[in-house]
Amino acid sequence: MPQMAPINWLSLFIIFSITFILFNMMNYYLVIPKSPKSMIYKKSDNQHFTWKW
Repeated sequence: MPQMAPINWLSLFIIFSITFILFNMMNYYLVIPKSPKSMIYKKSDNQHFTWKW
């Protein structure tokens, strides 16, 4: 079985590293977090709830 030359390993490492970094950057910057204001309004709605047992 022929062995790969070191330059091929280096190019593979560089390609996979760039792909990994781009994938992580896209995941980080494309996800829009929910604003905390919406959580505050949801909490205030629950405070007005009364149990009728």
